[in-house]
Amino acid sequence: MSFWEYLGSRHEQLLADAYQHASAVLQCMVVATLLGVVIGVLTYRSAWAGDLAVTVTATLLTIPSLALIGLLIPVTGLGVAPTVTALVLYGLLPIVRNAIVGLRGVDPSLVDAAKGIGMSRPARLLRVELPLAWPPILTGIRVATQMLMGIAAIAAYASGPGLGNEIFRGISSLGSANALNQVLAGTLGIVVLALLFDAVYVLIGWLTIPRGIRA
Repeated sequence: MSFWEYLGSRHEQLLADAYQHASAVLQCMVVATLLGVVIGVLTYRSAWAGDLAVTVTATLLTIPSLALIGLLIPVTGLGVAPTVTALVLYGLLPIVRNAIVGLRGVDPSLVDAAKGIGMSRPARLLRVELPLAWPPILTGIRVATQMLMGIAAIAAYASGPGLGNEIFRGISSLGSANALNQVLAGTLGIVVLALLFDAVYVLIGWLTIPRGIRA
């Protein structure tokens, strides 16, 4: 069976796996973004706290994904839980680092001006600092998403959702008629999803970043 014939015969299952893969990455990115930005906001004013936040999240990223998921299985069980936990942890570093860099890069004179017109600290953060730090934060989100697209495939090891199941089925049946087709379909599906997500982020950037501060 050719690759195109395989896609035609398995398109419903592949679409279901692609939807689960995209959904898992999207939901984990929402959680990682919220956590990452909060960590950045809490630590960017202190040099040691910011460095500690980056070091801790960087250390998490050095743990091999297969090993981390394997360690999570006794705690969270199989399925969605270890997948979500691992993806959120792996997505933190680019967002935390870029949030800290972005917030520290805001012109202090703009913050002082906002303070001078009576803005409270939360108002300055929400209306001045975070909007100006948004471009690097969005870049961190884009980088994290591309990473998680690939890492999410490993979640099939713990019976997680997504296109990784197609890849693992192909690897486990190497030598069979459709083994290569399965691996190729899962891999290409992840690449296509990554490109689609990145295109959406580019559009979000054009819609949310003022032309004057657009990189």
